[in-house]
Amino acid sequence: MGQIVDINGNPIERKVLDQQQTAQLGWLKSSYEEHPSLGLTPQKLYRILESAELGYLLPQSDLFTDMEEKDAHIFAEMSKRKRVLLTLDWDVQPPRNASATEKKLAQWVRECLQDMTFFEDMLLDSLDGIGHGFAALEITWERVEGMWLPQAITRRPQRWFMTPWDDRDDIRLRGIEVMGQPLWQFGWILHRHRAKSGYVSRSGLHRVLVWPYLFKNYGVRDIMEFLEIYGIPLRLGKYPAGASEDEKSTLLRAVTGIGHNAAGIIPQEMQIDFKEASSGSGHAPHLSLIDYMERSQSKVILGGTLTSQADGKSSTHALGNVHNEVRHDLMVSDARQLEATITRDLIYPIVALNKGVTDLRRLPRLVFETREPEDMKLYADSLPKLVAMGLPVPVDWAREKLSIPAAQDGDDVLVIPQPLQALPPEFRPAPAPETPPPAKQVRLTYRPVVQNAHGETIYPDQAQLDDTISGLPAAPLAAGMDKLLAPVIQAIRNGETPDSAIEALLTAQPDMDEGALAELLARAMFVADIWGRVNGGN
Repeated sequence: MGQIVDINGNPIERKVLDQQQTAQLGWLKSSYEEHPSLGLTPQKLYRILESAELGYLLPQSDLFTDMEEKDAHIFAEMSKRKRVLLTLDWDVQPPRNASATEKKLAQWVRECLQDMTFFEDMLLDSLDGIGHGFAALEITWERVEGMWLPQAITRRPQRWFMTPWDDRDDIRLRGIEVMGQPLWQFGWILHRHRAKSGYVSRSGLHRVLVWPYLFKNYGVRDIMEFLEIYGIPLRLGKYPAGASEDEKSTLLRAVTGIGHNAAGIIPQEMQIDFKEASSGSGHAPHLSLIDYMERSQSKVILGGTLTSQADGKSSTHALGNVHNEVRHDLMVSDARQLEATITRDLIYPIVALNKGVTDLRRLPRLVFETREPEDMKLYADSLPKLVAMGLPVPVDWAREKLSIPAAQDGDDVLVIPQPLQALPPEFRPAPAPETPPPAKQVRLTYRPVVQNAHGETIYPDQAQLDDTISGLPAAPLAAGMDKLLAPVIQAIRNGETPDSAIEALLTAQPDMDEGALAELLARAMFVADIWGRVNGGN
């Protein structure tokens, strides 16, 4: 392997690929949480926070862990804050003005991350830094088909770390060294989450939640004491004068046990009275304190209260939408910070180890889809009108507003069938050739010229002649005759006899029936004769 450097240009150590750094600090895994939330007071809390500012993070980390375990409200709200990022789509994008090689590299990194079955668990563990101020995940590398890829990414408790007194933002492992051990490059995903400004020990969200957590515990303790004292009716036993000590003990045992067993026996001379429980000072102040602290916790974690619970009075749909917008801003901030961490501590090592790319500025980067698509119905109605009025609307702007990616080469895209009139002329299909309507088939009735008994030739009258001529299919007949009689006409022009002309016709049309040919010629001669007589008479 060639010389590989980290993002700061420092060469990495080869051992980071063979073993975990914490493997050399086995005693860390055998240390257990101290649970400083037990008996927490303002004075004790102050000392815990102060020691964290001096670099000793162990008590503060254990307290933050206890807070999420013991306070159901904090756990629920933090779970919303962290898990909302798991619902976002993500992608690996190349740098601006990327070359073909950089685009191909981004595609390769995307496939590497998609193949990691623990990728979502890694995201969730990294978001633990929202409360603590940082989250450290150790990478275990393996060689797969000639490439170095993460085999596992394991969360390490914040109590394993410290900050040196001379650099309060430098996170190190607690070791035998007073100043701790620096983290190995390419061995860790170190997510520093700035929920608030300040050093790493003070940038976590739980630093703000510790005080509502403490005061809420006071309210819970007080209401439990109230229920213990005033929640059970007073049982008063009465014994007669002169009762012995054994009789008194029997009565006391009966009074004590009757609250749990709801049954007991006593001598007839004794009696037990049940007194109505006193209301004391009431439970309302304690519940009000708990409710106020939970509201404060919701505001700290989600930026509002109406997205977490409704009080039945001030909660409205409109106010809830406003609070959801605040929560979306927090989600975007969390996503942007996590993007930078994954790009720096995971993508960069993978690319540097396998592809030799060490320029952080030209590195593929992880990007979450945090944009909220606009109302498509509104834009679909307004954009065509604005464009028709002459307003130039950039396509990239419209895509960004509607969260519609640009189609790549080879992508199937949606289309709306349009009528042919709406298409440009060059995209219209060629019109089908028009076929003439079929000629009207008229059956020609042949009326031969006949002679009467005196040998006189009889012709139809003028009306009959007009009907006969008008009923003849002149155009089809003429076209057919021109084709059929062409050999005959040519033979006559060549000086052939009529018999030779007929023979030429049969030779040219061998499939024609002689009877059909004779019929056709007779009709043609009849038409010619009638036409001549009519026009000659005029």
